[in-house]
Amino acid sequence: MPSLKIIYVTAFVAMLVIAGYGYYVFSLPPGSVTAGVPSSFTVNGRTYAFNYTATTQPERLKGLMNTTITRSTTMLFVFPSANEWSFWMYDTNSSLDIIWINSTGSSARVVYLVSGAPSCYNSSLCTIYTPTSPADFVIEAGAGFASANGIAVGTAITFS
Repeated sequence: MPSLKIIYVTAFVAMLVIAGYGYYVFSLPPGSVTAGVPSSFTVNGRTYAFNYTATTQPERLKGLMNTTITRSTTMLFVFPSANEWSFWMYDTNSSLDIIWINSTGSSARVVYLVSGAPSCYNSSLCTIYTPTSPADFVIEAGAGFASANGIAVGTAITFS
């Protein structure tokens, strides 16, 4: 009969393996999106073209880091599924509005919004922005864009 110590060690190792596998599965980066990527969006009667689009994980990680931001800068982040995707402002050159959008069929609505997220140059001190609702698109734009265009949680967005 195995000793109690062997049983505890075996159970502990099994829990570590299960926890490690769960962490691996749930921390996998989202895949690439190649079909149906919008090039512009319309909100409250105004249409804007995206200056930048991120459809792969490396593009999403880079975002607008080290990019000159103007009043007309917009970047679309496209994800293969809706989730609570987190963002931060590390190495951005300007404050940004971050707009999380969930699309279902032909309809899309803003589900979360951070206005004027400040730049951050020390990665250990950067705020992590996480929405409270799943989204499959995120738009980053210069600070004040959302307010100037009447964008709030619940605002309809049309992609084209």
